[in-house]
Amino acid sequence: MKIILGFLLFLNPSLVQAQQQDSVWFSQNYSKKEVSIPMRDGVKLFTSIYYPKSNTEKHPILLTRTPYSCAPYGSDQLNPAYWNNYEKNYAKEGYILIKQDVRGRWMSEGDFVNVRPFSPVKKSGEIDESSDAYDTIDWLIKNLDNNNGNVGVFGVSYPGFFSTMAAASNHPALKAVSPQAPVTNWFIGDDFHHNGAFFQMDAFDFYSALGSGFGQPHPRPTSVPANNVGYPVHDNYKFFLQTGTVANLTKLLGDSVAFWKDLMSHPNYDAFWKARDARNATHNLKPAMLWVGGLFDAEDNWGAWNAYKAAEENNKGKDFNKLVMGPWYHGQWANNDGTHLGNVQFGSNTSTWYQQNIEIPFFNYYLKGKGDVSKIAEANIFISGANEWKNFNQWPPAEKQDKALYLHPNGKLSWTKPTNENGFSSYMSDPAKPVPYTEDVHFNRSRNYMTDDQRFASRRPDVLVFETDTLTEDVTVTGNVTADLITSITTTDADFVVKLIDVLPDYLSYNKIDIYSDKDPEINYPLGGYQMLVHGEVFRGRFRNSYEKPQPFIPNKIDEVKYKLGDVAHTFKKGHRIMLQVQSSWFPLVDRNPQTFVDIYHAKESDFKKATINIFHNAKGSSKIILPVYSNR
Repeated sequence: MKIILGFLLFLNPSLVQAQQQDSVWFSQNYSKKEVSIPMRDGVKLFTSIYYPKSNTEKHPILLTRTPYSCAPYGSDQLNPAYWNNYEKNYAKEGYILIKQDVRGRWMSEGDFVNVRPFSPVKKSGEIDESSDAYDTIDWLIKNLDNNNGNVGVFGVSYPGFFSTMAAASNHPALKAVSPQAPVTNWFIGDDFHHNGAFFQMDAFDFYSALGSGFGQPHPRPTSVPANNVGYPVHDNYKFFLQTGTVANLTKLLGDSVAFWKDLMSHPNYDAFWKARDARNATHNLKPAMLWVGGLFDAEDNWGAWNAYKAAEENNKGKDFNKLVMGPWYHGQWANNDGTHLGNVQFGSNTSTWYQQNIEIPFFNYYLKGKGDVSKIAEANIFISGANEWKNFNQWPPAEKQDKALYLHPNGKLSWTKPTNENGFSSYMSDPAKPVPYTEDVHFNRSRNYMTDDQRFASRRPDVLVFETDTLTEDVTVTGNVTADLITSITTTDADFVVKLIDVLPDYLSYNKIDIYSDKDPEINYPLGGYQMLVHGEVFRGRFRNSYEKPQPFIPNKIDEVKYKLGDVAHTFKKGHRIMLQVQSSWFPLVDRNPQTFVDIYHAKESDFKKATINIFHNAKGSSKIILPVYSNR
């Protein structure tokens, strides 16, 4: 990666020169001080404050609360983010820029609690993340010279969660909040579980090997990261397969990470998880809200869509509660390059467009009284495939109609319901040979898999493939996609992975080079016949009737597995085909289901069984995918 970066800088010396000039400008115009802000219970939170040297005007405050460290530490150490990326625009606008270590992380005092539950009515001395945000904002307004009394909060991913909590504080000085890819629900859709299925690779990496030593005990403030467990094998498929069970991952991790124990102790959607749903904090929000996420965000795609929807439902008539979803990986909207992801090009620099046309105008308007926000629609959505931004006055748009695409014999996919009396397709799901989530060998989880070519999977016998005829007109999908599978299995449990895929024309002759991807930059990748993953999602079959009360399958009994894949905004162009792939493993992204109804987190090797999975496609058992098809005619 360093070689590629150096090569890019060599190709673009003007970029280096511009960053050097911005660095000099920032150091000449900004000073830094570090303070410890007292909370209502006496705990002090470490806070880095970058403030303009100019006193010719009063300055708005822009705050990010983070568990990932507000380093670099030291009043003489400046954060390069303020001149290396678009945040330099806020410096040029004269913002007071603030980052804070949240309670119990890095240089802040107190005990850190993962996704600490929101308490709407607090008893005397009771704290949560919203009260810490309130106390922080209150201190800043009262103690920072030349502030204009207006505060904004934003952050990506976990800091997005803390942004949601800050909004719930409703401090009168808090005028604008932008939770971006906000951690929202760690059981239903974000990070560590999707529909109850455990995303072991991300969870284990986060709590064992992340550079911040996340999850390790924090007995006192420190600027030094904790030690990592590390990996003995730098091939994640091989590592997780050789390690075997989730219980063996627990042994590797040891006894020190409290939240891993919580994960292992709460396999179902119980009170523990329900209390940690950030949507609980979306009632009666006073600040202007700008929710941001990525269509191809591998971590918190679910949170952005669904936190917005909850805020919309819980704040009827609110003046400004808007949504932005671009064609981005996790946090790509905050980077300099939003032109592509992996092999898929977006036709423009979507990140820069968002920064200049939505985010910066949003904060300038509400914190400085500058400009206007009239051009920011209710839902600002990039339609991949068509590569265009569209504005909607609600999400999903009123113009969408739910239409079923039915599975048929011989791998066909059609808008018409099958009429044959009998018919099903089968595959053998073998936990010893799980379907990989990507064709490449990786150490860390690839972000490009969200748009990766699925031809490698379609060639496996344990993946069912269904596709339409060549489309004679564009089909645009805007809203939540639902999989409705009629199935029988030979065991008592199974996972179901459904992937919605855009198949490019076979006659597409051009190739491309993507020096940012994990693939060899010297290789031209053939896009003719490319099977682009538009969206895929897993469902743990035991939860088909209830997340709270899982149920085993009765072997060989026909049953229904119906679940939401998530929101999609994509155009399948004329000349393309729509494909559906169905499988029962997605490894090592998702842990292996033993395919027996046991506590998976404590399963033994002997619990893992092969299963024959039948997917029915006949008049009585019509498996289908339901697409919200947009029509503005």
